[in-house]
Amino acid sequence: MNGPASVPFVKATACGNDFLLIEGRHAPPNAAAFTRSICDRHNGVGADGVEWLYESTQPESADLRIRLINADGSPAELSGNGTRCVAAWMTQERGIKSPRIMTDAGVKICELIAQDGNTFEFRTVIGTPKLLGEISVDVGEKTIKGLKIDIGNPQFIVFVENFEEGWQRLGTALSVHKNFPEGTNVEFVHVLSQHEIEIRIVERGAGETMSSGTGSSASAFAAISTGRVQSPVRVVAPGGTQTVTVEHDGLSLTGPARILCRGEFYL
Repeated sequence: MNGPASVPFVKATACGNDFLLIEGRHAPPNAAAFTRSICDRHNGVGADGVEWLYESTQPESADLRIRLINADGSPAELSGNGTRCVAAWMTQERGIKSPRIMTDAGVKICELIAQDGNTFEFRTVIGTPKLLGEISVDVGEKTIKGLKIDIGNPQFIVFVENFEEGWQRLGTALSVHKNFPEGTNVEFVHVLSQHEIEIRIVERGAGETMSSGTGSSASAFAAISTGRVQSPVRVVAPGGTQTVTVEHDGLSLTGPARILCRGEFYL
């Protein structure tokens, strides 16, 4: 007798921001619904999203094409941490040490810096963010001032003296606020020193996350742009620390990625 139909996956994490890597040929007709199911942390494998992997249609400029779907089934243009997880998979599976990965925010090159077993460290050029200005957002009885940034995906950066109780609820409300028609990622940023900041994150489509690559980059960029810190910037999140550096070709993000496991998810 044939066993149940299943979809093979690899699970990877970058500073606690976890993703499932699945080859696109295994995608069911409703990839969004499947993503919600497999990302469920109680009845599925559990993850912040799925990076769907496809062979590149432009091999002269990219080694792989990816499509990110968040845990709630919504699409996302880019995840810095998710892309780094894919780079770890490509290095492990295909031996490519500087994979060129086509995202919906353009090609990102992940340069392998170090490897220890199934743990990798990469430097990725994220690009040059766009500072879209400071805005005030009314949430309940509060007015929150923050910086809008486009870093391939939308970010809203709020500088704080401390992380107040209930920041997760506030971040969730901001992430779906009418001022952000397409939703936004939200980072609360506390400056620790001239070269270090600490952040808390709520990502659209995933909620609170342990880390964020684009969020770390946008937070550092906002802090540099407003004169609060100088490059390089260590960005401390609950899941770990990444380093953001101003380069001639834009911001670079350096951090780890680890392959956790592989398995099959039954349909």
